[in-house]
Amino acid sequence: MNTSFERCENTKVEWLTPPELVQKLGKFDLDPCSPINPPFLHATNNFTTNDDGLTKKWFGRVYLNPPYGRGMELWMEKLKIHGNGIALIFARTETKCFFEHVWNDADAVLFVKGRIRFYHVTGIQAGTPGAPSVFIAYGKENAEILMNSEIEGRFIKLK
Repeated sequence: MNTSFERCENTKVEWLTPPELVQKLGKFDLDPCSPINPPFLHATNNFTTNDDGLTKKWFGRVYLNPPYGRGMELWMEKLKIHGNGIALIFARTETKCFFEHVWNDADAVLFVKGRIRFYHVTGIQAGTPGAPSVFIAYGKENAEILMNSEIEGRFIKLK
């Protein structure tokens, strides 16, 4: 069994955040990137690819694990503008996306120690990515929650 992320331009693989990590971040009103048939939910309200969450109006406290690759910056920009939520992305701090939507706009970041073992849409814990992960908080309350989450890693307040 292959337990690592694979790159393939012709397939779409959704990797889900372990529910125990999201639970440490409190309750969320919206997950705009939920799979169509999720094995578990991270928010009270969920948009799937059928809903096209990027085009919908976001509300309340948002949990965002965006689709990785091209277009991810559009999701990060929308969360930045919304101003109330926590995102989980690769900790690629040198990227254009990080500079345009995180360093100057987020309230805090939490670089996760080690690699997160993500879940596949089947509900099976599937593997670890080829890069470290970082939680990004938008809004002072989310920064506080992230700081007190007890998720192992390094918390950095940006604002």
